[in-house]
Amino acid sequence: MAVTHELPAQHSHSSERASLVPRFEKQGYDAESIAARRQWIEHKTGAVLSHVGSYSISGEEMRGNIENPVGTVQVPLGLAGPLLIHGNHARGVFYVPLATTEGALVRSLERGMTTLTRAGGATVRIVRDENRVSPVFLFSDVAAACEFAGRLNESFDAIREEAESTTKHGKLLRLECQPVGREVIVHFCYNTADAQGMNMIVKATDHACQWIVRHYRSLGFQIFSGACSEKKSSSSLFTGGKGRKAVAGALLSASLLRNYLHVSPAELVEMWHHTILGHVHAGTMGCNGHYANGLAALFIACGQDVANIVNSAVGITNFELTKNNEAYVSVTLPSLAVATVGGGTGLGTARECLQLLGVAGKGGALKLAEIAAATLLAGEISIGAAIVGGEFVAAHEQYGRNRPDI
Repeated sequence: MAVTHELPAQHSHSSERASLVPRFEKQGYDAESIAARRQWIEHKTGAVLSHVGSYSISGEEMRGNIENPVGTVQVPLGLAGPLLIHGNHARGVFYVPLATTEGALVRSLERGMTTLTRAGGATVRIVRDENRVSPVFLFSDVAAACEFAGRLNESFDAIREEAESTTKHGKLLRLECQPVGREVIVHFCYNTADAQGMNMIVKATDHACQWIVRHYRSLGFQIFSGACSEKKSSSSLFTGGKGRKAVAGALLSASLLRNYLHVSPAELVEMWHHTILGHVHAGTMGCNGHYANGLAALFIACGQDVANIVNSAVGITNFELTKNNEAYVSVTLPSLAVATVGGGTGLGTARECLQLLGVAGKGGALKLAEIAAATLLAGEISIGAAIVGGEFVAAHEQYGRNRPDI
């Protein structure tokens, strides 16, 4: 069945030959090919992949999401809630699926969710919804580059028509030109409906750029300049434009904080103040306790592109003391990259978790973004209270028990 291609040895003194992973016919997504590929690597390495080989989705369902499949990886899945949300898209009580191997994380998020629910719920809003690709165009000199930047939007309608001819869902919203020497970075800003949509809009942008080169005095273009901050953290993310920009907030009374989290509003705000100084000293992109924790668990559970945690976790937590001695807590997530169609969202357990939240498929992305924002707000409240109350280490000792003997 398999055709194993041999690669030349890298060192003359070695008699071993390196083999490519078996491809099989039609790239080997049938069950027999997957099993044979798994047996091949077991024989080559001596590892036993019995858990990897135990899965419920078919190989054909994996096509388009993975190459050289040998099985699946299993991650424990927990539920946290109840989480009461007052959003424009997410309304009511939710129980959030979280896939993680970090003991104490689900319990911590659940404690924050319960606090928010007892306080009357979290208010969440989406204030921007778009994604972008930022190619760079090359010119002979500064004058030609600046002329191009000043005139490009005169052809916006034609450029939009070219871009949108490649997709049924992506909509080009605007072009933003930024000359840099004799080059011009152009932000192509899109609405991508319920998809994260990066592959979609890169194809659309490439098609539009070819039209631009034919009609303008450009020497050529490169599809990625690095300025779009795809899967990168940068200060440019704070203005939005790379996913859903979401804000979430809640008012927590002194009695609720004291009785349930064993802290006062003033103590919570003081803790936040000290961490802001630490963030500034470290030069971090954003100021928050642990957005990446909640995002990773939610992304894995719901089939999101996990690498987008890098840009999605750039955000700001704010704790404020009100005149009535209450704490107003909020999170701002300028670049939340979530989707409910495309990628891994329709695959096996991911779709079930999205269904659990009532967001699977078309029309669910903004609702998922609001749920994600409220979930991270819960996590910020909980970790803040744990730091103030000296419970952080104790919680990990209690729930993070899977430790090697030392």
